[in-house]
Amino acid sequence: MSISDKLNADIKSSMLAKNKLRLAALRAIKSAFLIESSKGVSNEISDDIAQNIVVKLHKQRIEASKIYLEQNREDLANEETDQAKVLEDYLPKRLSESEVEAVLQSIIDKVGATNPSDMGKVMGPAMGQLKGKADGQFISSMVKKLLN
Repeated sequence: MSISDKLNADIKSSMLAKNKLRLAALRAIKSAFLIESSKGVSNEISDDIAQNIVVKLHKQRIEASKIYLEQNREDLANEETDQAKVLEDYLPKRLSESEVEAVLQSIIDKVGATNPSDMGKVMGPAMGQLKGKADGQFISSMVKKLLN
């Protein structure tokens, strides 16, 4: 089942359950999918593109929640956090710190990186392999740690 098909089924079930919070988050995903599909020739988007969109929307929700907390708007922050939790159902499984470290170590060995100046050689393949499975800032800090 593609992400788009799963999304449509979940929207329908959320409507039937009258779950407004979940429905709002799912409609945001659907809207982003429709915008993306209108750019191309086909009305369907691939699962890779769909995952990238969901990752971006999830990150936006998390950042908005932090901003609302800084402004002492817990009501809005909680809503953004709740929507981010709904979006997590559509994200790929996150890797643990040790799993990310193992992947990065294999990339470092493969490209022959030995010092911090080789970070660029590692980051390209690492982001390609770990996109959506680990946060970019975490990957960057882990690469720095492994190269020092």
